[in-house]
Amino acid sequence: MFLEKIKSPKEVKELSGQELQVLVDEARAALLEKVSQYGGHNGPNLGVVEMTVAMHYVFDSPKDKFIFDVSHQSYIHKMLTGRGQAFTDPDHYEDVSGYTNPQESEHDLFTIGHTSTSLSLANGVAKARDLKAEDYNVVAVIGDGSLSGGLAYEGLNNIIEVGTNTIVIVNDNDQSIAENHGGIYKNLKNLRDSNGQAEDNFFKSLGFEYHYLEEGNNVEQLIGLFESVKDADHPVLLHIHTIKGFGFKYAEENREDFHAGGPFSLETGEYLSSGPAVPTYTSATADLLIDKMANDPKVVVVNGGTPMILFSQEQRKALGKQYVDVGIAEEHAMTMTAGLAKNGAKPIWAVFSTFMQRSYDQISHDLALNHLPGTILVFMASVNGMNDESHLGIFDIPMLSHIPNLVYLAPTNKEEYLAMLDWSIEQSDHPVAIRVPMGELKETGVADTTDYSQRYKNEVTQKGAKAAIIGVGNFYQLALEVAEELSTKHGIKATLINPKFISGLDQELLDSLENNHDLVVTLEDGVLEGGYGQTVASYLGDKDVKVINYGVDKLFHDRYDAPELLSQSGMSVDKIVQRILANVDVSLADQLAII
Repeated sequence: MFLEKIKSPKEVKELSGQELQVLVDEARAALLEKVSQYGGHNGPNLGVVEMTVAMHYVFDSPKDKFIFDVSHQSYIHKMLTGRGQAFTDPDHYEDVSGYTNPQESEHDLFTIGHTSTSLSLANGVAKARDLKAEDYNVVAVIGDGSLSGGLAYEGLNNIIEVGTNTIVIVNDNDQSIAENHGGIYKNLKNLRDSNGQAEDNFFKSLGFEYHYLEEGNNVEQLIGLFESVKDADHPVLLHIHTIKGFGFKYAEENREDFHAGGPFSLETGEYLSSGPAVPTYTSATADLLIDKMANDPKVVVVNGGTPMILFSQEQRKALGKQYVDVGIAEEHAMTMTAGLAKNGAKPIWAVFSTFMQRSYDQISHDLALNHLPGTILVFMASVNGMNDESHLGIFDIPMLSHIPNLVYLAPTNKEEYLAMLDWSIEQSDHPVAIRVPMGELKETGVADTTDYSQRYKNEVTQKGAKAAIIGVGNFYQLALEVAEELSTKHGIKATLINPKFISGLDQELLDSLENNHDLVVTLEDGVLEGGYGQTVASYLGDKDVKVINYGVDKLFHDRYDAPELLSQSGMSVDKIVQRILANVDVSLADQLAII
């Protein structure tokens, strides 16, 4: 096998044309074998096998700088830069991340997990090269889906202003994670349909030297194109038409399903699920929103290129104009939500926590500063969510809870969640964010009748003494388990609190705890520093009660095991109980009184 002999791009350059095609076939086979067993971004990588081989054949990495956008399309690049064993040996599948990572290889310039960044990064790298009077190519590979992000336009604009060597490769497979949305895609289609000859050409209008290649999965033609522009002294844009999922018919036929996932069957293309479909927080959200939209034409759901967060393809079509996908453009999604709210619509923006980070200023300035009643549904905000360092969902509480005017809610079960969502859509006083619970759907069977217009009133679910345990959202269940352990094994009936509101404090309740509590414990599913618990601790700082906060360290935790990370952070029932026992004073008389 050629692939097993490739330790660096140098070996790629030594292959003949026929041997390069064999390498392409071997790389695609290795990719399919790994992602079918281990999971990963299958479709994006299947489509760029030929392109990546050709890039390493023509250019001279790491002298020439490759910047991938999004870098989930870098699996073949990793195979050709000394990391092939991570794709051919199951024992080494976890040796590499799913994104470029400079700690793995000198051929990876940045750790990149979010989209639309490559052009601005390349712009900066090229400018620094020029300032230092160095000489090499800067090559940015950007998928057509990434072009919907505003940062991509900013990068394109300034690359032309700098005016020196930057080679932009637009990998156009006519697909984002799902279908593309936006005016740029009409122009891309016209360019594809005309073999790059359409008179209206967005890239030429900016000033790029433009080249189109229809056969983007033909390694020989790719090599010819790359050789023709290598070492150019001005910005060049290569518009290359590829097929997402190329070489695996199930991925070609079901491009949205095969953007990422696994494991799956190579024979049938079916994902290997753990069992029959069950109700989830996602399906419960979709049911409520579909009903709302059917009865109120002003209710509209906004999404930024991740439609599977809520709706199936069939549901999206049925919802028509009340479902808006703006492409992978979180900043625009948020500010559009503000505009919708201002003009009397009832907008709901559904977003993964990690991607919401891109829109801080829009949430703060455009929505909250203007007191607009948009709803933000924050998904995968948990230690138990995505666990790559570039896709962490654990920073949302410090980010959102300190924005003035914004109400951030943390439900603990289905009934609370749907009550919060219904209230948020119908109220007109505040921007509201809801931390959608993670894990299995928890149902109490009892309707939540909380009046959420009465802000920052916490729910005391068990009255006790000595210790008060505040369990935030996902970690309310952990608080329950700790309280049960204290009661059954140590005779301590702790006060148990479900705060529901995490953007403000129930000061009256906190004041009352000083009377008969030695200790307040907060448990939250996110970073400790700047979180809800530390806000509680700050308020209680001059009270005669001790506070212990639990959360995870403020780090870019990478590919961690969630239970292990929580245990390291002291968040197991046994560790929490032992720490509580060490910090409360419970006499025999107290225990008898509590029991």
